[in-house]
Amino acid sequence: MKRPHLPGVLHFFTDFFEFSNMTAQIIDGNALSKQLRTEVATRAQALKAKGITPGLAVVLVGDNPASQVYVRNKVKACEDSGLHSVLEKYEATMTEADLLARVEALNNDPAIHGILVQLPLPAHIDAQKVIEAISPAKDVDGFHIASAGALMTGMPGFWPCTPYGCMKMLESINYDLRGKHAVVIGRSNIVGKPMALMLLQKNATVTICHSATPDLKAMTLQADVVVAAVGKRNVLTADMVKPGAVVLDVGMNRNDEGKLCGDVDFEGVKQVASHITPVPGGVGPMTITMLLVNTLEAAERASK
Repeated sequence: MKRPHLPGVLHFFTDFFEFSNMTAQIIDGNALSKQLRTEVATRAQALKAKGITPGLAVVLVGDNPASQVYVRNKVKACEDSGLHSVLEKYEATMTEADLLARVEALNNDPAIHGILVQLPLPAHIDAQKVIEAISPAKDVDGFHIASAGALMTGMPGFWPCTPYGCMKMLESINYDLRGKHAVVIGRSNIVGKPMALMLLQKNATVTICHSATPDLKAMTLQADVVVAAVGKRNVLTADMVKPGAVVLDVGMNRNDEGKLCGDVDFEGVKQVASHITPVPGGVGPMTITMLLVNTLEAAERASK
């Protein structure tokens, strides 16, 4: 329908009104995961035809209930995609030396292409020391300093799974980051910092916000893309989001009713954003999917 000629200012208001009546498109992490896992299974079959089965070793020390659930999901995802997985469970009393010895044995095992030590570890074990003991060629979590350095300098290496999953979600909506302003809320080594570097690599202008940022709203209102990754409910509300922004919610919290929720006020923000990820069913499933992708890539590299 041809729009009648209107003065510029009226066009702005009609555009805004049209937009304000829309709700955000949901970026479905479950659906995208399913698609990517199908691709992983196909590539795994191609490697098997050459006599190589991609293998992931998952090491769990202690009996943290959340860790047990995560580990079970990771092992199941491997098996469903045709990857070989080994789950090694140890008592919380395991010594640091024994764990380091197990990591070294896995480093030298040609059937294992990826090694994941589930965090948190018992207090008497230095987690960083254990991560640094994993061979960078098998560091499918992307936590080794060599992996962080590779990401920093744009060299090949393994990207941490959660921010990597976020990038895949942006790719799935054909979002061009060049020249866009991305705001990352959170500065952890696992999500915030690597997320900022990945966005930068795609030519976004990146701002990292955190607990010492004085006026978070002033920053997020400028953002074309917001990634919320602090582990705090309602850190991003509708009044903090520019109309049409893309919002990725990495948080995992429980609301007053005990239901899973993210860092973003989903009901409010979806009235303003153009795209948003839900919790659950958003970034979560993508994290495990990217672990499979990294493991597969480790096997492909080892086979060359």
